[in-house]
Amino acid sequence: MAADETSIKVSAAARDRLAQLAAEHGTTIRGLVEDLAQGTPTQAEYAERAELARAELTSALGNAPSPEAEAKARSLLERLGGAHRGSGTAA
Repeated sequence: MAADETSIKVSAAARDRLAQLAAEHGTTIRGLVEDLAQGTPTQAEYAERAELARAELTSALGNAPSPEAEAKARSLLERLGGAHRGSGTAA
């Protein structure tokens, strides 16, 4: 194992599921996990993106969206994300 590599332990069931998911995505378990780690924003990154979006909207519209508008947008995005995850299609 190279110096910049490590291993993780998961249950046999999780390993088997990861292998199935990796095969369906045309990659390896390693590739799947690395893509997940690199492609999934942290909470801090989400917060930074939200602040940048607020600043852009304020610049374009002249004022920031209300807390109610943000809540509606968040709800819509969560519903869309749930619909995508439940669709069984790859991103």
